[in-house]
This record gives sequence, structure tokens and C-alpha cells, in this order.
Amino acid sequence: MNLKYNINEDHNKLLLSQLRKRLQKVSLGGGKKRIAKQHAKGKMTARERIDYLLDDPKEAIEIAAFAGENMYKEHGGCASAGVVVKIGAVREKLCILVANDATVKAGAWFPITAKKNLRAQEIAMENKLPIIYLVDSAGVYLPMQDEIFPDKEHFGRIFRNNAKMSAMGITQISAIMGSCVAGGAYLPIMSDEAIIVDKTASIFLAGSYLVKAAIGESIDNETLGGATTHCEISGVTDYKASNDKDALDKIKNIVDKIGHFEQAGFNRKESKAPAKTIEEIYGILPKKRNEQYDMQEIIDRMVDADSFEAYKDGYGKTIICGYARIDGWAVGIVANQRKIVKTKKGEMQFGGVIYSDSADKATRFIANCNQKKIPLVFLQDVTGFMVGSKSEHGGIIKDGAKMVNAVSNSVVPKFTVIIGNSYGAGNYAMCGKAYDPRLIVAWPSAELAVMSGNSAAKVLLQIEKASLEKQGETITETKEKELYNKIKLRYDEQVSPYYAAARIWTDAIIDPLDTRKWISTGIAAADHAPIKEPFNLGVIQT
Repeated sequence: MNLKYNINEDHNKLLLSQLRKRLQKVSLGGGKKRIAKQHAKGKMTARERIDYLLDDPKEAIEIAAFAGENMYKEHGGCASAGVVVKIGAVREKLCILVANDATVKAGAWFPITAKKNLRAQEIAMENKLPIIYLVDSAGVYLPMQDEIFPDKEHFGRIFRNNAKMSAMGITQISAIMGSCVAGGAYLPIMSDEAIIVDKTASIFLAGSYLVKAAIGESIDNETLGGATTHCEISGVTDYKASNDKDALDKIKNIVDKIGHFEQAGFNRKESKAPAKTIEEIYGILPKKRNEQYDMQEIIDRMVDADSFEAYKDGYGKTIICGYARIDGWAVGIVANQRKIVKTKKGEMQFGGVIYSDSADKATRFIANCNQKKIPLVFLQDVTGFMVGSKSEHGGIIKDGAKMVNAVSNSVVPKFTVIIGNSYGAGNYAMCGKAYDPRLIVAWPSAELAVMSGNSAAKVLLQIEKASLEKQGETITETKEKELYNKIKLRYDEQVSPYYAAARIWTDAIIDPLDTRKWISTGIAAADHAPIKEPFNLGVIQT
């Protein structure tokens, strides 16, 4: 291997090491002391509960592990949004599992907690997956109630979705495994079936202190809303469990008897390993963001051996399109080509930029995949659409709009992997979060922003300079450099994949070698939801 390969490999493996360390920290939730307190009460942690349910925890994928990271510092933080979400098999049935983490602010709901729960429900609704809630929460985090209570995408939307999923025939099972208070009490009881753990769990609209304050009645929480009360007196819950494991075993037994789902019928054959060594991705992906590389080399290490069939290979070369298989599943791949290419007219096209011919090619390919019922996989490393008079006169806006139209109206499942840059309108055309990918993940090398850090810093610097000069301040070369570095540092923090993951703009930051597993799991989930609507591009400029 050459020196550049070794430099790239060292850089990407360092990024991967940082990812693993951060994931390890996140997995501790509120910390080792609070985990010990949870165990002392005879309770399992959120992650232990989920892993106990799963047939094989190693095969599961975790959604939004970094949600809330470095947010709400003035409130003590909210590790992983105080809730753990995974997709995996329970008794050989693919489910989505949602568990409140009581080690994080007693499982209280922050604004990002609601967003993460809604994302879990969205995945369940899109894919018609059974959803299991493991409830252990103190309810809304009151100091931030104005940011979680009244709006459309706030706390109340959770219960609305409970009702909608029930009407859609999506199985919902809840286990009350700790505190379940106020509005949060509706979630498990709006599920199909509810289990409650004796002595360590309770559910009520108002706890004993509030009852005393409101109506003067003195009563303890166990008598007010414990397992015996709700299983033998109120009939609110359906099953009483003696401890956490007993509750989880009851869930397994219920899931075990769920009938077979109606399949969407996506094409799958026996899985094959990629023809080229997948670990070589680390050496191919460049350290420098503006360095060119051949995206086809990444694709060859991601798809099943001998499965890639290029579409319009000689046309629109800054986007690669082609049919392939990933873990046996048929997919259509739309990927940004990052090397400089030459057209038949002898013109040079810059890698990572979408030109008119590339947009036209991608639009047609996306339509073909919809026609054939083939899921789409978008591999993003894009700086945007080509600018300048030649592109504008050639109708780049029109061609870009056609591609965005095709992505927007696709009815097949879409999956997005952000490999490198994800800038501006390129993010949109390549199926960014706003375009409803079933799953969207980033590699540690990813950046998401309107434009690159260097470009943005230069623009913002000019604005800042003009403002200071209007105020009569002289900007020296030293002062200008200091301003630039300050602006770039702030902007670089915002383009980090961790910044995006904290806000659930992506579902996860993943090891590139796990990409096949994520896409395979995503298509297996999507296969639960048959496509009912036809593909229609609508009105487009031709």
C-alpha cells in the first residue's frame, strides 16, 4: 500500500476509535453510580432490559445513541436523550424497542427525548414494525415544559401516534418497570397490552404528594397505582410481573405468538461477501475533505460480489448509479463520484459536484427503481450543484429540481449514508433527512452544513469585517486572522457528525464496516410494509 493509503487509514481508524470511546461513554447513561442504584433497587438498566429481550444484541442497530450530547448543559445534560432505542429481533420477529433510562434525570423527558421517541414511532409506522415500550420515567422535565408540551411535534404527539398505530394494526406492547406519571401514563395504556412489575413500578395521573395537595387525600404510591391496584382493582394493566426479567419474559411470549406479516416483496437472494476487502475502505477514504478518490472503490467494498451493474456508465459521471445487492437484498445505488472526470466533449467535471447531466441521469434511475420496486441507497459525498453562467444557462436549476422531485416522490424505501461532505442543496437531492429516508446514517468522516467550513468562514468573516468597520474599527491582518479562526472553530463544531447526531438529523454515526448491516436491517424492516401508492413524478420542467 502507498503512503497516502496509510495516512488515510491511520486517520479514519483514529476517527473510529473516537467514535467507540464516545459510544462507550453514552452507554453508561447517567453514570456508574446511578446504574449501581438502579441495580440496588432490583431493577435492570434500560440497555440491559433491551439486550435481554433481543435474540442477538450484537445484530441489533441502535437509533440516535448520541441524541442530546452536549445539549442542556445548564440542566446537567441528557445522555442519549434519556431513552434507548434499538431495532432487532425478538423471538425471530423484527421489532423496535424503546426504553426510558432512569439513570438520566429519573427518565424525565427533555425536548430531545420527545424527538427521539417520535423518531422511533415514525420508524415503526413507516415499516409497520411491532414496537415495545419499557417505561421507567418521571415524566416531563418541568424546567423545560414550554419546549416539550404544547406543539405539534411535542409530548402529546406520542399518544396521538399510539392511537394511529393501533388503527394501523401495528402491535404495541408496554412494560411499566418503574415510575409512570401524569401524561406519560397514557403511553403504556394506549398500547395493545400492558405489563406492570410488582413493587418497583407504579402508574398514575398524579402521585401521592400531588393528590394530597389537590384533594387532601393521604395515600401511598403503591396503593394509589401499584401492580396489585391496577391488575386486580382498576383493570388498567393486563399482566403482573414479579420482577424485570419476568416482565420481559412475558413480552417475549406475547411477541412469539404474533402472526406473520404481509411482505412488500423486495428481492433477496443468498448474501455474498464483497469481492474486495471491506477493511480497505479506511485507506481509500481521504483524510483531506477536498481530495479526490474513486467512489466506485467504496461501492465495490460495500456490495455483494459480482452484483453491481452500472447504469449510464459513460454519462453524467459525477453521479454513479447502478443496481447491486447488499447482504442479498436488491438495491439501487445513487452515489456522488469524488474524482475529477472528463466528458466525451473533453470537459472536466469536478468530483462531488452535481452537474445537469448527472442530475438527469439520477432522476431517470430513481424512476426506474420505483418502477421495479427496488429500494434506493444514497451514498453522499457532495458539495452541491455546479454554479456559474454555463451551468445556469444550461438549466442546472431545472435539472436539479427534477432530481429533487424524483427523490421526494419515491415510494420505495430510501436509505442514506453520509460518507463525506453533505453540503447545501446536494444534501437535499441526495436524500437528506428532509426527504424521509427510512434510515440515515453518517460515517465518522461526515460533515453536514450549508457549505464547507472554509467557505462559510470566509463569507461570515466578510460580514463581520463590514460590521466592525462601520463601527469605525480598523481591522488589521492579525485581527482578521483571529476573527477567521474564531468563526471557523464555531462553524466546524456545527458541521461535525456528532452535532448532527445530537439533534437527530441522522439516526447514527457508524463504523463504515457496519453499513451493510444497517442497510440490510433497514430493508428487512421495510419489507413489513407493502407499497400501496403508485410512483408519480408530478409536474416537472422538461
